[in-house]
Amino acid sequence: MKLKEIASLLNGEIIGPPQADNIEITGVSGIKEAQEGDITFISAQRYVKDLLGCKASCVIVKEPIADIDIRQLKVPNPYFAFAKLLEHFYIKPQKPLGIMKDAIVSDKARIGKDVSIFPFSYISDGVSVGDRTVIHPYVFIGDDTAVGEDCLIYPNVTLRENVKIGNRVIIHSGSVIGSDGFGYVFEEGRHYKIPQVGGVIIEDDVEIGSNVSIDRATTGNTIIGKGTKIDNLVQIAHNVKIGNNSIIIAQVGIGGSAEIGNYVTLAGQVGVSDHAKIESETMIGAQSGVMGHVTKGVYSGTFAIPHRDWLKAHAIFTKLPELNKKIKELEEKIKELERRKPE
Repeated sequence: MKLKEIASLLNGEIIGPPQADNIEITGVSGIKEAQEGDITFISAQRYVKDLLGCKASCVIVKEPIADIDIRQLKVPNPYFAFAKLLEHFYIKPQKPLGIMKDAIVSDKARIGKDVSIFPFSYISDGVSVGDRTVIHPYVFIGDDTAVGEDCLIYPNVTLRENVKIGNRVIIHSGSVIGSDGFGYVFEEGRHYKIPQVGGVIIEDDVEIGSNVSIDRATTGNTIIGKGTKIDNLVQIAHNVKIGNNSIIIAQVGIGGSAEIGNYVTLAGQVGVSDHAKIESETMIGAQSGVMGHVTKGVYSGTFAIPHRDWLKAHAIFTKLPELNKKIKELEEKIKELERRKPE
C-alpha cells in the first residue's frame, strides 16, 4: 500500500519530499519491532528517543519531529491512526459460513442473513441472531435471547435465557451473561434462594473480555450501556446499571444494584459495594473500595477518598516509623521534665 494511500485513508499529511508519497508500506508495527516497509507511531514526546534506532519506513506523529531520518505522517491522533491501520492491514472480513454441521439450532430460532454458526454451538427456542453475526463453537444461547447484528461471540460463551445483546458486541471466551444473581434471604437458619427472574441488556458496541460474569436482575434488568468496555475476570452483580463508554478493568467486582455513570473508569481490582452510586466521568484507582454516593472526581484507596488526600496520606504513611520514633523520644523527654519539676 502506498504511503499516499495511507495518508488519504487517515486524512494525514506526509512530511518529506514528494517522492515519499510512493513509498510502499507493507506492515504496521511498534517502534522497537518495526522493520523496513513498516509504519509505526509515536504517542508522546518521551518516546522520541526510541526513534533513533528505528528501522520503520514511516512514523505517524501529531506534530513534526526535527532531526530524524524517518518519513513522517502527521495526523490529529496517532494512536487512533495506528489502530485504524492495524484493522486495515490485519483484520479481514470473515466470509459467511451459515449454519455448519453439528451446530444445534432450534427450528423456533430466527437466524439473520450472512450469519456464521460454528459446530457444537447450541441455539435454543425463541432465539434471534442478527445479520452477519459470528457464533463460535461451544456457545450456548438460552431461550428467548436476542443477539444483534455484526456481533462476535467467541468459543465457550454462555448467554442465558432472556438476555438482549445489541449490535457490534464482542464477547470473549468463557464469559457468562445472565447467570443467576447472588440473592438469598436468611430464614429458619438457612439461606433461601430468591428467584432471579429478570434479564440482562448489553447495548451496542460493548466489548466483554474473557471469563466475565454478568448476573441477571432479580426483577427488571442488569444494563451495560453503549460503548462500554469490560476487561477480563470482572464480576457484575444483579440489577447493576453501567452507563455509556465506561471502562471496567480486570478483576473489578460490582455489587448488586450499583449505579455507574457514563465515561467512568474503574481500574484493576476495584470493589464497588452494593447500592453504591458513582457519578459520570469519575475515575477510581486500582484496588480502591467504593461505598455510598461518589461525586465526580478522581479517587484512590480503601475506602476511596479524594485522590489528592490519598496521596498526602500515603506520603505520611511511609514516614510513620520515623514519626513513631520521634514521638517516643518526645514522650521520654516530657517524662524527664516532669520528674525534674519542683513540688
